[in-house]
Amino acid sequence: MAEDTILSIKRSINVRAIVTPAWKDEAEKEISNAISTTDQQLAQLEQEGQQVVNDVRNQSANPLDPRVQDQVAQVQQQVASKRAELEEQKRNLLEQQTQVRNLEMEQIVDQGQIESFCDLKVGDNLVSKMQVAVVVRDGVVEAIEQS
Repeated sequence: MAEDTILSIKRSINVRAIVTPAWKDEAEKEISNAISTTDQQLAQLEQEGQQVVNDVRNQSANPLDPRVQDQVAQVQQQVASKRAELEEQKRNLLEQQTQVRNLEMEQIVDQGQIESFCDLKVGDNLVSKMQVAVVVRDGVVEAIEQS
């Protein structure tokens, strides 16, 4: 390639948010909604699991048959596994909620990443081209930081 060749590359940009009352309210609302959804999923899981167990028992001529008991045990094990997964998810959300509540105003926190493209040419510092962050306050870009 010639020295004047320009290459367009894709990069991830870190989005960092300045904690404000509005940001905090929105973050807490999102986490609360996620907790509520998880609670609904747990309730639905329990209800559906019990329904499947009842259906298995009702469809059998002998509910005490070992095969029926095995099927019931399998369903209960699957429900328990999914319940543990949802409970772990809820614990993580509650932990995040506590962390958000403890954030100081004006503190800068990582909020996620976005993708972008940049031009690269001979002589550019690849590391600094890749290390870019956008700082936002209530959704408005305040700074673009490049290493």
